[in-house]
Amino acid sequence: MIPKQIVKLTVILMMVIGAYKSGHAQQNSVVDIYKGVEFDMPKILEPVIPDNAVRITDFGAVSGGQIINTEAFANAIDAVTKKGGGKVIIPPGIWLTGPITLKSNLELHAEQGALILFSTNKDLYPVVKTNFEGLDTWRCLSPINGKNLENIAFTGKGVWDGNGDAWRHVKKSKLTESQWKKLIKSGGVVNKKGDLWFPSEQFKKGYEGSGDQNVRDDIKSKEDFEAIRDYLRPVFVSIQNSKRVMFDGPVFQNSPAWNIHPLWVEDLIVRNITVRNPWYSQNGDGIDIESCKNVLVYNCNFDVGDDAICIKSGKNEDGRRYGIPCENLVIKNNIVYHGHGGVTVGSEVSGGVRNMHVSNCTFMGTDVGLRFKSTRGRGGVVENIFISNVYMTDIPTNAISFNLYYGGRSISEMLAEKGGMKTSTELMPVTEETPRFRNIKISDIVVNGAEKAVFLQGLPEMNIENVELKDMILDANNGFTVIDANGVKIKNIELNTEKQTAIEIFNGKNIEIDNFKYDFDKPENLKVNGSVCENISIQSKSKKLEQFVTIGDEVKSGAVKF
Repeated sequence: MIPKQIVKLTVILMMVIGAYKSGHAQQNSVVDIYKGVEFDMPKILEPVIPDNAVRITDFGAVSGGQIINTEAFANAIDAVTKKGGGKVIIPPGIWLTGPITLKSNLELHAEQGALILFSTNKDLYPVVKTNFEGLDTWRCLSPINGKNLENIAFTGKGVWDGNGDAWRHVKKSKLTESQWKKLIKSGGVVNKKGDLWFPSEQFKKGYEGSGDQNVRDDIKSKEDFEAIRDYLRPVFVSIQNSKRVMFDGPVFQNSPAWNIHPLWVEDLIVRNITVRNPWYSQNGDGIDIESCKNVLVYNCNFDVGDDAICIKSGKNEDGRRYGIPCENLVIKNNIVYHGHGGVTVGSEVSGGVRNMHVSNCTFMGTDVGLRFKSTRGRGGVVENIFISNVYMTDIPTNAISFNLYYGGRSISEMLAEKGGMKTSTELMPVTEETPRFRNIKISDIVVNGAEKAVFLQGLPEMNIENVELKDMILDANNGFTVIDANGVKIKNIELNTEKQTAIEIFNGKNIEIDNFKYDFDKPENLKVNGSVCENISIQSKSKKLEQFVTIGDEVKSGAVKF
């Protein structure tokens, strides 16, 4: 066994080098963001904002957090719009407001010291037709919203706060006892079991009805949705069907549901921002980039309650009907302090995802590091994904995870249930509802602590195809699990784990394992099982590995080669 202390020191050194590279990269020009991208990435145009500027105080805005400034924001935006567009400046102060509706050719510049705080009065957020979690539905109007726009920019060093605590339900398991008691005393209602708090009885009614995760699919009319308005938490920033959108500088925090949601946006730049949500916030995603084309996300920090950087493209029939993929994405030099996933693809990928580059990112304590998820019924093709130079520490579940049986819960929740992660050997018909993941390369990964290094699971009827995992230093409690995968290359891996099994393969085809550094000493170190296994090649420069492999009775003769 490689001494654990040496591996730890090596991992830490690699993370320090990675952090230096990431910090150095942040100082480079925007041109460098395109360097090393493996596909033809278009150069993204920044928003063009006319040289007009007003201050919200010019229109009667009052600081202090007591007076609603919705009208002042609207009048300021109208004033620059009448001149063809321009900058609306929010000076230092606490500015309470209702929803802000964006218009084309607009820059909202929140100066250092500005805090824009959105009202908790839900009467200000009417129920509107929109799209949430990949489905057409009704939700409350987003605090910041806009459709069919061009040239939108959020700049400055101020803070945009969605006052999300007034909207969200909270699980008792995510709070200390004293926090839970304080929450109950604040008002709201608790479910019969006593483990869920709701902001209102109306929210509880909406939550307890049938639905697809957070979207009620059993009701259709606006009147029915208005009856459960409190339950229809909006995303904080909703920008739909627009071109040339930029977020550069501010903090976005405390969202009712997802924090930033660009949907059907072309030419999107997200840089130098901080996105924050309480770690207990349900559906408190950082940014959900859905069905967007030509995207940069770099030099950002995330500390959120759900997935941090999320890539999506619609859900099930609604997503396939739109058929708009998320494509041409570069994600570089980002830090995630907390979240269910550092960078996540899915689960709503019915329109497909293609051409995505991720590099020089650091994840610390995220539930999962690199997270890919979908399920039968979604459809969509996820392909041409390139990930490198990612550094992770203290990952409580899987550092790298592909799960094609996603059911709406975090991996921690799934692992806590009896039976753990769901699997199946049942072959289902391949249709437009079958998700497909292929052509994925992940390299130069350093993991300093995880429950499992890699979990790679496709479907029996549609294996994950052509996945390359190479050049990694991994310190984890458990090694690799590969299920229903075809064309997997595992090369130049240094694994430290105290468990006996380094790699387990079930129904794998065309699997190559080469230069896998691990202190092989038991027959259980490598396990191969499943009746459809074929062409599994295991090579090592240091040891003959035949004696350290357990091959199940179902495996056909000659399927495993050394």
